[in-house]
Amino acid sequence: MSDLQLTPEEQALLEGAAGPGVQRAMEIVVTLGRIYGAHDLVPIRHAQIAGVSYKNLGDAGVAFLNEWAEEGAKVRVPTTLNPAGMEIDRWQDMGIDPSFAQAQIEAIKAFTKMGITPTMSCTPYLFPEYAPQRGDHLAWAESSAVAWANSVVGAYTNREGGPSALAAAIVGRTARYGYHLLENRRATHVVEIQCPVRTIADFGALSYMIGKRVGAGVPWFADLATWLPPLPADLTQGEEAGDRLKTLGAGLAAYGAVALYHVADYTPEARELGEWLIRPDAKRIVIQSLHEGYGVMDANPEITEIDLVTIGCPHASLSELRFIAHYLTGKRLATRLWITTSQITRARAAQEGLIQLIEAAGGEVVADTCAVVAPVRSLGIRTMATNAGKMANYAPMHSGVKMRYGNIEQCLQAAITGSWPEDVVSN
Repeated sequence: MSDLQLTPEEQALLEGAAGPGVQRAMEIVVTLGRIYGAHDLVPIRHAQIAGVSYKNLGDAGVAFLNEWAEEGAKVRVPTTLNPAGMEIDRWQDMGIDPSFAQAQIEAIKAFTKMGITPTMSCTPYLFPEYAPQRGDHLAWAESSAVAWANSVVGAYTNREGGPSALAAAIVGRTARYGYHLLENRRATHVVEIQCPVRTIADFGALSYMIGKRVGAGVPWFADLATWLPPLPADLTQGEEAGDRLKTLGAGLAAYGAVALYHVADYTPEARELGEWLIRPDAKRIVIQSLHEGYGVMDANPEITEIDLVTIGCPHASLSELRFIAHYLTGKRLATRLWITTSQITRARAAQEGLIQLIEAAGGEVVADTCAVVAPVRSLGIRTMATNAGKMANYAPMHSGVKMRYGNIEQCLQAAITGSWPEDVVSN
């Protein structure tokens, strides 16, 4: 336990000066700070809450949220929500059971009563009004978003739990430990890649191989920039570089517990601090082929008939929606296709006419949720296909489905024909 120093204002919050809801939040933040050896608290700019789906919360979680809200707790910084278990305004169309829907809506109401914006998305960094900046301190609980913020932006956040992120949002600060300290952001592993890494699916396969080897470490990719387009100034658009990096970070977090990675001469801290970021005792990893990753993630090669093709884990960006819309133009689907994204991104895509093109082919652009946290088994889904490494990991475990994994063209061809195709060459 550390000798955690609190300001007079923080001490007053801990003693209940702002009511029991804030006091409860301060107790959580302070307890975690003492456990992890923090010397003080740091103000945060934004919080992202995970554990939003009723599938994860259950009745006990919904009751906990309602109790906290009834105590008068309100967030002090902009705070957003992870995906729910259904699209909030169209759950009937999705075939969601009314009892599940009622409990999910009750949970969202509790969050909004605390002042949280119900974005229901795992990609808050794609929203211009919430996108973090270099050096911002955050309290984010969504693992893929944590990896993005720390790595691609150079912001500072630990991988919070759902309750601890909510507590940090209510008091506007978190304990300064872990990745809030520069020394802890140095690389534990140096990764050398000796094979092509071209597609989003390739980055997903790579994420499995590195996540399993690194665990909770910090990888330094010595030459991955070779396979990345220039990083755009406006990261909220997605674009090729962003789409690949969000897939990489999501998989590193899902297959390991990576919350931060560096790409030499590419990501902000790597550009600014160079090889000082590599610890003297860093271990070396050499990747000569992605076959191992594909072999695990394409878990059921015997499956050919596909019930659901799902793209957007993490949630699809505007650039991904553009690609899908143009690919499907003039075609008709034989099986169900979900492109999961946020309400905000879907509205932007609709302005470009992209949603109309996808729906004309028979596809669904589903907001607020994803196939990991939605009750897909109750919808009759037994086999799935995806190009998302995180989805390939979680959906079989959480939803009991059989999984095919490959590039986006293979996935879209499976949606068009209803069957998993042989290799389809990516553009």
